[in-house]
Amino acid sequence: MGRQLALDLRTPASLGRNDFLPAPSNATALAMLDRPGDWPQGRLMLIGPDGSGKSHMAAFWAAENGARRARASALRDETCDALVDPMGALVVEDAHRAGGAAGAERALFHLWNLAAERQALLLITARTPPRDWGLALPDLASRMASMAAVRLDPPDEDLLAAVLVKLFADRQLMPGAGVIEALVRRMDRDLGLARRLVSRIDQSALAQGRAVTRPLALSALQILTDEG
Repeated sequence: MGRQLALDLRTPASLGRNDFLPAPSNATALAMLDRPGDWPQGRLMLIGPDGSGKSHMAAFWAAENGARRARASALRDETCDALVDPMGALVVEDAHRAGGAAGAERALFHLWNLAAERQALLLITARTPPRDWGLALPDLASRMASMAAVRLDPPDEDLLAAVLVKLFADRQLMPGAGVIEALVRRMDRDLGLARRLVSRIDQSALAQGRAVTRPLALSALQILTDEG
């Protein structure tokens, strides 16, 4: 039989609080999210690499607090007013992508001021600290640098294993014996890599009409590693 056409019809990832996996690497950030009354000036920045859990945390925090959500790279001055409700809440994700984009920088600065005027909570996520964003607007750079920030640390092996289990479950996959342990021993402690890896394993299993075995999973990991 020829290779099957791999159509990804899996259930999308669940991003509620009950689907979030607490661990030492995210404990400080989670505690801060749950105490918005302690945020200086009602603002907090979550900093961590891709796949560290920022988007998941932002998603359930936004749902629990009735917050609007926006991507920093899509911000424009003309849309800012509608994003900030009086006494409301706003999440701006991937703020590092605003750096060097004049329109996005101006809009982020405008949102900062609107949130202050309207006493709205402001949660910002970013991959790196503001000093690394390449911001051209000095006033924005100073405000971002003044924000209270909390970092998401790299996951330990237990969290990495738990995330892999969840990612497979999200795709309704049941990995064979020893698959999770073999992957955790060999892969970097990177939750973004875990997400890409499970997606690649899923595609390979569908294309080949095979179960998720240890050789199939390790082959997918080797391919991703070779691709850099």
